[in-house]
This record gives sequence, structure tokens and C-alpha cells, in this order.
Amino acid sequence: MSSSPPLATKTPESDAQEPATTTISTSVFPQDSLAQSGPSMGGMDAHCTTDRPSPSSQTPTGELTKFNDDIDVYISKPADYPHSPSKLLLLLTPGTGVKSTNNQLQADRYAGEGFVVVMPDQFGGDPAPNTTASAAESGSNGSEENVSLIEQVKLRAAETAKSFMIDMWLARHTPEKVVPILHKVLESAKDEFADAVANGGGVYAAGYCFGGKYVMMLAGKQQGSETEGKDEEAGKTDRRPLIKAGAIAHATLVTREDMTAIEAPVSMVCVENDQLFPEDILKEGRKHLQDQNIDHEIKTYPGVPHGFAVVGEYENPKIKDAQTAAFEQMLSWLKTH
Repeated sequence: MSSSPPLATKTPESDAQEPATTTISTSVFPQDSLAQSGPSMGGMDAHCTTDRPSPSSQTPTGELTKFNDDIDVYISKPADYPHSPSKLLLLLTPGTGVKSTNNQLQADRYAGEGFVVVMPDQFGGDPAPNTTASAAESGSNGSEENVSLIEQVKLRAAETAKSFMIDMWLARHTPEKVVPILHKVLESAKDEFADAVANGGGVYAAGYCFGGKYVMMLAGKQQGSETEGKDEEAGKTDRRPLIKAGAIAHATLVTREDMTAIEAPVSMVCVENDQLFPEDILKEGRKHLQDQNIDHEIKTYPGVPHGFAVVGEYENPKIKDAQTAAFEQMLSWLKTH
């Protein structure tokens, strides 16, 4: 990887949309007027680092265990597994991590659709510092005008402190730290659930926010392998993608290099005017996918906050509808590839 690839953490240079790829929608819910909220914190967003309220009367049905005696994983299986054929799905979370109730419910939903789901702790027991969603992000009718000047100053001071904490957290969880964890998880999962891998013809992956970047990396040439240099000299490097297909929702920290290395089929759920995934980087990735004739779909959802596709309750019915549509988009892609 290059020493300083451009990160998808800046405001888009242009809001213009490119012509259609395999599938692209820029008006999934045009009537929803909730705009993307203000600047992200430390390159991340409250929706990546804080759980929304969990759906009422729902509790996780999977189990927390360990791979290699040191990596926490949440595993959720179809009710009739192993009696009915299933596929193996690697689910990569936002910064909220493997012990988040909402992330566990997300895993259970995929398991209910026939996947054996392995959701690992990408952060070594160090999930992102919690942040608080604003009134606008929550879909309420609150406005800054209703908050006193003193309270505004306090809120901004708190946001600055949280931004610093998240920057420090991100510095602890770079690809050099995360990718080796995922390699270990994949090795263990393929061994433990060999039947599901065989049934699906490989491993599938879905990723949200922070996890979306790593699904892209697994779908691309494996330049991040620690042993690649040695293997390459010996002429034995296997640079093929480690997954058969991937589904990605509002990825963060994506580089141009991540996008242009993709070789496996991918579906992307994107947020209109997403400061965490600028249009210029998406545009370059789209061109790569088209030029290389890689099967893909990109759908852009307007009027929703970053992180909307993660399980969690919203008051705004338009966001709820978009949330359902995003899950159906990702599920359909994984089932048909």
C-alpha cells in the first residue's frame, strides 16, 4: 500500500452524480428531507461509534466465543443448520464492535436468511469511544436555535474532546493491525465451517462503516499480507480476493487504492453527500469497476444519515424505509453471487 493514500474523510469536491453503473439510484427516497449532519468527528461519525436504540422486544440469539483463544467472535447460525445448506458470511462491524446488541441483531438477521455468520472483534477489545447523536441525526425536530449559546459552546467543546479521542482510537486500529486479525478469523472460520464455505463456493462478506473498508480490502488484491514480499520473491503469491462477493454500507476511511484494487463482485450502499466517503473517490472506484467489467451495484440513498443501514431505531419513517431497502439490497446481492 502507498504510504499516504488519500482518505475518504473530506467533504466531496462535487455533489454531481455519475451515469449509471450496473445499478445506481440517486432517488431511492426523494421525499425525505433529512440532510446529512455536520462535520464528522475524527474522521468518523456518531452513527459509527454509538448504537441507536435497539429494536424493542428483540434480543440476540447467537453466541460469543473465541477463535485462536484470543479473538472474540459472535457466531449466529440458521435455525436448521447444519441440516440445510448454508453459506458462510463474515460480518464486519462499525466502531461499536462485536459486543454491540445492534450489531449482534444484524448478524442474526443474516443468519435468519440462511448464512452462518461470523462477526469478529476487529478491535482487540477496544471499540470506539462513545459519541452522542445530535437531534438532527436522530431524526427529531430539535434545532440549534432551541439550544442556548452556553449549551452550544459546551456541546462543541465536548465534540472537540470526542474528536480527539476518536483520532487516537483510529491510530490504534490501522490496516496493519486489523488485516492480520481478519486473516486469522478467516482461517479459523473456513476450518470450522468448511461445509458452508463449500456450499457457497467461498466466503461472503458484509461490512458497515469501519468494517466496510475492510470488506473492500478483502475483495481486492491482497497487497496487505505480511508474508507477501517473501512469497512474491518465491513466485508463490496468491493475490486473489479472499471473499467471493461483498456487500458494503456507508464505508469510512476508504482510499482510492482500496477502490481500484477491488476484483470481487461488490454491492455498495452509499449516502448522498457523505463526508466520510467523498464522491471523487467513489467516482474513481466506479470507473475502475466499469473498466474492469467487475460485477457491481452502487445505490445512493438521499436524506439519510451516515450509518443508517445499521440495525437501530429511528423515529423518521423515511429512514426506516431506507434501512429496510439497504438490507434487502445487500442480502439480495449476497444471495445471488
